Amino acid sequence: MSGSVEVRQFLLRYESGGQGGGCGLPVQRAGQDTPRISDDQVRRARLAVAHGARGAEDCARLLDMLGLTPDDGGRSPVQH
Repeated sequence: MSGSVEVRQFLLRYESGGQGGGCGLPVQRAGQDTPRISDDQVRRARLAVAHGARGAEDCARLLDMLGLTPDDGGRSPVQH
């Protein structure tokens, strides 16, 4: 699924301000001082996934794999 690679690259560029880190892999967030993922970041990530998906089923699967599907409380797992 090349769409998921493109989404990860998009999110890496977006979160790092376009700098890209070392080997191109996102780093794990550590500590409570790290900023949380905003609603706007989640919205943009969902749009990127939808743009790169091959169809509705592919989009739903990618959103779920990336933790962008809202739970019962309306928050995405990436925001916990």
